[in-house]
Amino acid sequence: MITRDLDAFVAFARAVQPNFGPATAHAAFLVAPDGFRLAEQSAQDNAYMADAAAFDAQRASMQHRNLQRAISQVLPTVCFAGDPATPDAVFPNNVFGTASGTYIVGRMRHEVRQREATRGDIRAFFRDVAGLAEIDLSAQPHTCELTGALVIDRARGLGFCGLSERCDEEGARLMHEAFGLRATLLFDLAPGEYHANVVLAVLAGRAAVVCPNGFADPAVAAAIADLYAPHAVVCDGAEHAAFVGNCIALSADTVWMSDRAGAALSPAHRKLLADAGFRVETVALDAIEAAGGSLRCCIGEVY
Repeated sequence: MITRDLDAFVAFARAVQPNFGPATAHAAFLVAPDGFRLAEQSAQDNAYMADAAAFDAQRASMQHRNLQRAISQVLPTVCFAGDPATPDAVFPNNVFGTASGTYIVGRMRHEVRQREATRGDIRAFFRDVAGLAEIDLSAQPHTCELTGALVIDRARGLGFCGLSERCDEEGARLMHEAFGLRATLLFDLAPGEYHANVVLAVLAGRAAVVCPNGFADPAVAAAIADLYAPHAVVCDGAEHAAFVGNCIALSADTVWMSDRAGAALSPAHRKLLADAGFRVETVALDAIEAAGGSLRCCIGEVY
């Protein structure tokens, strides 16, 4: 099922058992912020990006290394070298994704990001080292920026796809098929939003973080929160702006977000996550966040 029909999706989702696959990844991959700078093409539709003067390449590199060191305590994490010709490559989950037995290459909107999909070393890693079959969506014309646009409940095989300039309906269909999902809900992001994973996270299949201001239709945000109630964090404007929605569960008991997001997370919402069985881990990423993404955007998952 792939649909815009909210009632039909919710009815289907409530009947689905959490037996689709592992709820969290068994490894992660990163791409170093080598040549970290403002990507002017990406800034056209990413309102979270800072001005060029705010970019600090040395600090970004240090923080990114600290991120790898931190999450390596939870799961094996490899980091590929960056490339000064691809300044957005620090957010690899938009370009490369994995599902059971396969790796997927997405179609990026901007040419500067399309270059990332040609990385032979990353493709060879998934193909020759991880032994995964390839599904290459990068050459077809429909934009589909993988797990930036598509938030996945891996335990249930459910997708939540936010449509914007970074993903159209046909691109969503291609991702739904590539990831082999049981059902995907299509919805429009609010004007000014570019990726669903900035305003929504599903945590190990049993909790959700939702930023209602990021949805064109507030009823969609409310329905998703209700689907994961009582373990649904509904973010206020300050939490939304601080990237609380751009978090990720990397194990059954940890949720990771940036220091900035952790500082904005209200005590009540921190307790809600604790009640769901998660401790909140944070890493300083303010330099990386100048590029318009946060911790979840930096992490590619290997399933």
